[in-house]
This record gives sequence, structure tokens and C-alpha cells, in this order.
Amino acid sequence: MKLYVIVRSDLPPGAQCAQACHALRAFVAAHPGIDKEWYEESNNLVVLQIPDQDALLCLRDRMVESGVPGALFHEPDFNDEATALAVAPAGERLVSSLPLALRE
Repeated sequence: MKLYVIVRSDLPPGAQCAQACHALRAFVAAHPGIDKEWYEESNNLVVLQIPDQDALLCLRDRMVESGVPGALFHEPDFNDEATALAVAPAGERLVSSLPLALRE
């Protein structure tokens, strides 16, 4: 059971890290029951990347259509753009093709 956080690869590495934290925090607030189950059963977190805001919003739309819980974060310091998305473990199939974030 893994929780997935997807960040935009067009952001600098430090911003990617901060945005991932924001998305995780938003997920915890929006889905406390899922968060509790995930945290107690596995606590495995995977941070993945996606090219840009358009791709991130497209993924969010597919997630919503599939009924997968998640939380999208908009960063006020980046003109309120969508910067990261946390996806419940049920969304594994939707994110399986995305690469790991912050890799050299």
C-alpha cells in the first residue's frame, strides 16, 4: 500500500520537494481515514514526476473520473498554479508509468 505524490518536473528541485510536502499535507486534511490506514499499514511514499501543469491537471481529471481519492495543491507563490498532486493507494494504475522524481 503506497501513497503517491506527483510533482512537476519543470519546477526547480527545491520547489518540487516543497510542493510534494504541500500535496501530502492537503491529502491528509482531505482524506484522514485513508491517510490513517496508509500510515498504519505501510507508510510507503513514492514521489513521481510529471512534465508540467497541463499533464498534472490531466492526471487529476483521470483520477477523478476513476473515483480515486487525491488532493491537488495550488501554489500561491507560482500564480496559484497546480504544482503537485497526492494520490491514494487505489490510484497505483494511474501513476504506474510516471518516473521517480528528483533523480539524477
